[in-house]
Amino acid sequence: MEVSDASDSRLARLTQWVTEDLGFGGCSIVPASVDASFRRYFRVTRGGDSYIVMDAPPDKEDSAPFLRVARLLANMDLNVPIVLARDMDRGFLLLSDLGTRQYLDELPKPGAAQRLYADALKALRVMQMADPAVARELPRYDRALLLREMELMPEWFLQRHLGLIVGGEERSMLSALFECLVQVASAQPAVFVHRDYHSRNLLVTPQDNPGILDFQDAVLGPVTYDLASLLKDCYIAWPRAQVRAWVLEYREKLLESGFSMTADSREFLRWFDLVGLQRHIKVLGIFARLFYRDGKPQYLNDLPRVLDYVRDTAASYAEAAPFAEFLAKHIDPKFDGAQRRVLT
Repeated sequence: MEVSDASDSRLARLTQWVTEDLGFGGCSIVPASVDASFRRYFRVTRGGDSYIVMDAPPDKEDSAPFLRVARLLANMDLNVPIVLARDMDRGFLLLSDLGTRQYLDELPKPGAAQRLYADALKALRVMQMADPAVARELPRYDRALLLREMELMPEWFLQRHLGLIVGGEERSMLSALFECLVQVASAQPAVFVHRDYHSRNLLVTPQDNPGILDFQDAVLGPVTYDLASLLKDCYIAWPRAQVRAWVLEYREKLLESGFSMTADSREFLRWFDLVGLQRHIKVLGIFARLFYRDGKPQYLNDLPRVLDYVRDTAASYAEAAPFAEFLAKHIDPKFDGAQRRVLT
């Protein structure tokens, strides 16, 4: 049996579970991926068969939401990993393997984006058009959660990464912006929200494309949230005109499918942009926290793209104009230096 050299106590227990409890003697176990949480994934190969084992330490990660959302999505006939075996006490799941072809790697290829996004947006419509009772099984993306996410930005991005302490009028400005973004999210029709629907969590598969991963944090929330996650992706960017065309086409197809919504094209775009701003404000904080708290520096390389999204949207809407001024005055002068300090 071949085992990755990334040995540790949990990997030893995972190996024992796979080889002894599941009877996969003679297999190889190698890292498949890690994510922004404490979860890790290993690829188990035996003969011509391949599987994924999720390692989710029970004291840090609850696997129950993954199992619940996997069931909900599978019942929609969407392409998600099948749970083949589980050990909830030890935090191990054996899953079907959807492959290694991430959307992120495939999208830049000539002609790929239109085809792959068409499939991803079709799958998204299936989620959003599901029986409302299904989405109501999920936690609500409520004001408290939206605000808690955005507050990561002042703490981890402004203070820890840039060395900025925000108080007084600037703190009031941020609080007013955050409240505005909460209201925009809350005004939208509430649907099934994957919450991390982007190019690193979608796999190109030969059938039923895309394969959908990392859905355990799904919530009941705003209709444009996953659309913004996908089309204003933190890991790949597209021209604004192309994004706008995809958004408006998506709105039309939702309506053609019978989705109930009164927002016209302009209002839908506003929803999309401002919910995207909420997400990217959150991500600035999360990516900085992943470095300073969790020792994962790779996400800092994507901060410039995320900040570009924030800067562009803040400059486009009157309600975010004070934040745009704050960006230009305080964030932009410090950002490049902060990046060099930690990445070189």
